[in-house]
Amino acid sequence: MLLAERFCKELGYPLVPREKLSLPALIDKYQVAGVIVAAPDKVFYYTGEEEFFFHPNMAAVRIKDIRSGKTDQMVKAMDLRPGDSVLDCTLGFGADAIVSAFVTGTSGTVLGLEVSPVIAALVRYGIKNYNFKSKLLSSTMRNITVINASHYEYLLQTAANSFDIVYFDPMFRQPKYKSSNMTPLRKLADLSPLNRDVLVEALRVARKRVVVKERRGSSEFARLGIDRIEGGKYAPVVYGVKNKDND
Repeated sequence: MLLAERFCKELGYPLVPREKLSLPALIDKYQVAGVIVAAPDKVFYYTGEEEFFFHPNMAAVRIKDIRSGKTDQMVKAMDLRPGDSVLDCTLGFGADAIVSAFVTGTSGTVLGLEVSPVIAALVRYGIKNYNFKSKLLSSTMRNITVINASHYEYLLQTAANSFDIVYFDPMFRQPKYKSSNMTPLRKLADLSPLNRDVLVEALRVARKRVVVKERRGSSEFARLGIDRIEGGKYAPVVYGVKNKDND
């Protein structure tokens, strides 16, 4: 089966011939918001203005820093250890999941939930096929499982204490910069904020703790009833933590 056919079957999208049309012309012809293109060098989603394709972003840099002994604030907030199981409820590009998979190792598990079917399909393909120069990093990504699902619905159906850590990195409602590598992702992502019902279910599913990433100074932590905040002194993002044993 051709790669394009695999994506169409997975997403339920029609497979159409390009007929030497430019991508903007193809979008205009079929009156769609975007198209998935299976090119020889990569698979990407094109909106008429921008491309979204899988790339491990800063994951490789963060893993290099961890290996050199530097502190990764997300890992610290999670109190992440080899063998832990992580439920990443907002997978996105998958960078945090890749770092989590590196730390938890082959004895751990990382499951990423992504509500957008397009993002889920492209990231699932990417983590199974993208090759770092380092075989260790490539094998690290292969340990991540991607599921296209609403995190709230998934949590409701998941037994208590199923994962050591439940993690959220909600998409920031207002981008910090007009020009950002997150721009293509924002058009596909769920921008709705977390609510307390989700956190209640997350705490039920977590064995150790729930961690939520937000901008420093965000009012979201107060709204969600999260009092414990961790992160670097000057870092633009911080992590709210709710432990299972005392929250």
